[in-house]
Amino acid sequence: MNTEPSRTPSYPTLLFICCMVVLGCYFGTYMRFPVVPLYAQTLGADTVLVGMINAAFLLGAGTLSLPLGLVVHRLGMKLLASVGLLMLALSSFLLALSHTPHQLIWIYLLSGAGLAAFGPTTMSYVAGISPPTHLGRSYGWYSTAIYTGMSLGPGAGGLVAEWWGFPPVFTISGVTILATLAGLWFFLPRARQVMPATPPPPALGRAVLREVSQNLPLLGAWLATAGGCFGLGVFLTFLPLHAHAQGLTYGQIGLVFAAQGILNALSRLPFGHLSDRVQQRNLLVIWGLLGIAVSLAGYGFSRRPFEFILTAVAMGLSMGLAFTSVAALTVETVAPELRGLAMGGYNSAIYLGMMVSSAGLGPIISRIGFRNSFVLTAVVTALLTGLSHLLMRSFSRPSHRPVR
Repeated sequence: MNTEPSRTPSYPTLLFICCMVVLGCYFGTYMRFPVVPLYAQTLGADTVLVGMINAAFLLGAGTLSLPLGLVVHRLGMKLLASVGLLMLALSSFLLALSHTPHQLIWIYLLSGAGLAAFGPTTMSYVAGISPPTHLGRSYGWYSTAIYTGMSLGPGAGGLVAEWWGFPPVFTISGVTILATLAGLWFFLPRARQVMPATPPPPALGRAVLREVSQNLPLLGAWLATAGGCFGLGVFLTFLPLHAHAQGLTYGQIGLVFAAQGILNALSRLPFGHLSDRVQQRNLLVIWGLLGIAVSLAGYGFSRRPFEFILTAVAMGLSMGLAFTSVAALTVETVAPELRGLAMGGYNSAIYLGMMVSSAGLGPIISRIGFRNSFVLTAVVTALLTGLSHLLMRSFSRPSHRPVR
């Protein structure tokens, strides 16, 4: 009797394992996000230096995601994702031992490199195991897992900081990421065992650069991603400081992050199915990005906890609409052998978009204040949205037969 099919996990099983791995990674990593800006202040960092700390994380992730995405098929997806988790866990433990704001910069640079090794790798894995007709819902489930971790992590981190202080947050974060590494290593099959064979990606040279530069829908998807994450970087870096200045406690700030993440996560599944059913995913991306822009302006005018939470709910829904569609769109704009490169560029756009706002808005906030800075971020996000629409509008989705 042939038992080979039973030894190969099905698409739903593989997707479930991937989702559990990314949930654990982002839960552990994002426990630190609402805490580190406040921890840095206790070590003597001003607003500008807080922005530079977050920018170091985003610089590491942004600059390495694209080249690692290009070579992921050569290095091995499981190995590269494991190395990324090890670096993330190490950075958490180092945060617990840090004593100066400048140490935080170097630790966050290491953390960014770890996420660059993990993020594009798992996204490429999901693309490789998914039927073409199920890309939207696959990334709906995948990104639901990410944003469940990103919502529960900050809430847990804020409460742990309020109860026990900052160092326990970082220690629990590191232990969680190590547990995730164990789950990945024991349960996730190697890519070569479960994916159809594809031609190896070409080396990064003039031919590839020329092809990418002429692929306007891909460039538009990357720009849309960067535009949305420009606003997300302001939220992650400066919302804790803005909300704390308005009198919110650490726990309430964690709830604001949790509200954004929970609605972001819950909306991913219906928006993923919607994305698979419309002919022009790019329109969903545009409407989602415009919602993000409006939400950013709303943060600037928020003063009380419920105002921050309501704005976070609107931002979460908008991000769910935009980013579920843009991830699937990025995959569809390239040939299978260039998916690693496409998803590497997608992740670079995420982190470089956040890095620019994290590093650049600190001095601006010092001059014009939080409210005007959040409004300015909304305007920039809207302008980038319009430009990305011009680049993506000519793209038409390939037709596929439904997979039963």
